[in-house]
Amino acid sequence: MIVFLIRRLAALVVVLFCVVTITFFLMRIAPGGPFDAERKLTPAIEKQLLAKYKLDGPLHQQYLDYLRDLLRGDLRDSIKYRNRSVAEILAQTLPVTITLGAVAFVLAVAGGVTLGVMAAAGKGTWRDTLAMLFALSAISLPAFIIGPILILVFSLWLKWLPVGGWGYPAAIILPALTLAAPYVAYIARLLRGSMIETLGHDFVRTARAKGVSERVVLYKHALRVAILPVVSFLGPLAAHLLTGSIVVETIFHIPGAGGFFVNSILNRDGFLLGGVVIVYCAMLVLFNLAVDVLYTLLDRRIRLDG
Repeated sequence: MIVFLIRRLAALVVVLFCVVTITFFLMRIAPGGPFDAERKLTPAIEKQLLAKYKLDGPLHQQYLDYLRDLLRGDLRDSIKYRNRSVAEILAQTLPVTITLGAVAFVLAVAGGVTLGVMAAAGKGTWRDTLAMLFALSAISLPAFIIGPILILVFSLWLKWLPVGGWGYPAAIILPALTLAAPYVAYIARLLRGSMIETLGHDFVRTARAKGVSERVVLYKHALRVAILPVVSFLGPLAAHLLTGSIVVETIFHIPGAGGFFVNSILNRDGFLLGGVVIVYCAMLVLFNLAVDVLYTLLDRRIRLDG
């Protein structure tokens, strides 16, 4: 286990180095400059701005200076949002995005597992049909359709929940449901197929022959094995929920990192874009590492060091 963790953490460093390098050079070789959107600047002012943001030297020197700053933990200042550092922007917005993603993650797993087990246990019945119909609808409808529908029903018609905003518990319900809906469907469909296959195994028939209740058979014996394909999906799921929150944050006016990520591309704010990409990639690798460890807890036959 220790050797595996060391290897994965070393791989994280390599992945982040590659991501930083690719992001840096793509932003530099793209047409235009970071100050093109400004009003016409005099050569002297533009030279001062380039020097301030360390963009005035040869490209390779800019790259080496950027790497040195990153090693010191300095993500530099945002070019678009003056007098604000990238670290400051991320510290203010990432907790919002992570909170929304975490709630959506819990809803997606809980809802997907419940629907998947219900569909598998009632294979061919109305419960199976209803669960898969919901899954098909959730996968087919994008977030910019689901979100307004939820707002129309629960905010404008029933007046149960707020239209948008942030800062109080009720405000997170609709955006979390919007973000989680398609992934509830993915998990339900994935678990249904795995559960149906598992229910045909000998150990399940043995448990039923011993008089074990159907609920115990489903949730204690079969689910422990059938859920393994779902666990392998949890790492990418967590990353998708973080990056996929961009549209949801816009619909519900949530002050998360998604808007800054999009604006950093439009504004050619390379330092802000680099900071967001670094954090997202680090989370993706760490989530996948957590999934691998969780795999060994669910299936003792799997050895990470093997």
